[in-house]
Amino acid sequence: MATLIKNYIGGEWASVETMEATPVYNPSRGEVIAQVPAGSADEVNQAVAAARAAFPAWAEVPAVERARILFRYKQLLEENFESLARGVTREHGKTIEEARGDVRRGVEVVELACAIPSLLMGQTLANVARGIDGQLERYPLGVCVGITPFNFPAMVPMWMFPIAIACGNTFVLKPSPKVPLTALRLAELATQAGLPGGVLNVVHGGKEAVEALLRHPEVAAISFVGSTPVAKYIYQTGTAQGKRVQAAGGAKNFMIVMPDADLETTTSAIMGSAFGCSGQRCMAGSMAVTVGRVVGPLLEHLDRAAASLRVGPTDSDNSVAMGPLIDPAAKNRVLGYLNSGVEEGASLRTDGRKIVLAEQSNGFFLGPSIFDRVQPGMRLAQDEIFGPVLTVMRTEDLGEALARANQSPYGNGAVIFTRDGGVARRFAREIQCGMVGINVGVPAPMAVFPFAGWNQSFFGDLHVQGSEGIQFYTRNKVILSRWS
Repeated sequence: MATLIKNYIGGEWASVETMEATPVYNPSRGEVIAQVPAGSADEVNQAVAAARAAFPAWAEVPAVERARILFRYKQLLEENFESLARGVTREHGKTIEEARGDVRRGVEVVELACAIPSLLMGQTLANVARGIDGQLERYPLGVCVGITPFNFPAMVPMWMFPIAIACGNTFVLKPSPKVPLTALRLAELATQAGLPGGVLNVVHGGKEAVEALLRHPEVAAISFVGSTPVAKYIYQTGTAQGKRVQAAGGAKNFMIVMPDADLETTTSAIMGSAFGCSGQRCMAGSMAVTVGRVVGPLLEHLDRAAASLRVGPTDSDNSVAMGPLIDPAAKNRVLGYLNSGVEEGASLRTDGRKIVLAEQSNGFFLGPSIFDRVQPGMRLAQDEIFGPVLTVMRTEDLGEALARANQSPYGNGAVIFTRDGGVARRFAREIQCGMVGINVGVPAPMAVFPFAGWNQSFFGDLHVQGSEGIQFYTRNKVILSRWS
């Protein structure tokens, strides 16, 4: 029987009250490695109470002292970097290189948070009126909450809590029940770095825990990453309770390939975008839109690349290029899209159901799949598949390609491959999304920029990361003073 994991509250391990639990898998083997408690409103209340009790003292800690703790935290993350990456691989199924990237992008946000003394500086204007000086200062909000998905066990939590606590807030993290182990280790290392008990807490659970966090009167702000329907619900429910909310949702990211694109580098970028992390990321390039005569040569390149992609267990073979899906439900969902694509008339050129693994395993594997002649009305063209499926849509010119991409209700990312600067400029200006790549397969921004989804890919007005992250986790106070 796999161990039932605990919550992390007040800097200590906290036993759970229920034995109702869901399994945590090693997706490469199909084996259960832990059990996650269902989580109750009472446990959420304990975590929020610990965060609320810690807030007044933590908010008064000078920014430079908070930065010193974050510097120590960064050092511990670096010292434990490889073990963290191995842990991500074990509970998620990413390749070791993908797992290292997951951890590295999270550490980069900690690096940003270490600059908090500069980032929190306000503004002053002497003699804003006769004899009156004006001053703007930033203050923390209070208890902040992060509700995170399974696909980036290290990076997405670290999008949130390092900046939040750097700004003087306390934090309650509710990670995905599919990948709770990395989140617990991140919190444990934060305590080792000197973070006071209660500043960062981890509580597990599903819908009951989420509802309790959304409606808790002591919660000031909520950060969420997940599917669009849930993001919309989180935003509507949280804001109705008077809370500040940033909620990142799903995506359908288009990659436009122009006739002048370099096919070798374009193919490599498309393969990495579509099949990296087994397609389980909101920045996955799932739709390639070809313009004119490039479609035939591009498909030949993609066919060869997909045939040579090494797929297998990621916990024993560092040469594997693509790992499993997260659990049986995810595999079955993607199988449903493969079946519906064939039924709707798309041409299945590469069938991931026929994959031969690099090593025999009972894990949740599908190989790369490539559909050609996908039409706008098909489910393949409209839905976020969240799996290793690349769809190809044919267009005659850039205007038609842009129109197809802009019909999507999402607005996370889009990419163009071209050698023409004028074409690239037009694309960057006319595409309706928040993150744009020009000859870049995955235009996910570094920590100093916001993760800037548009439309149905984001609900709220301040995004995670960068300067918008600082703004989200603080509120302004304006002081006017007159001295006789």
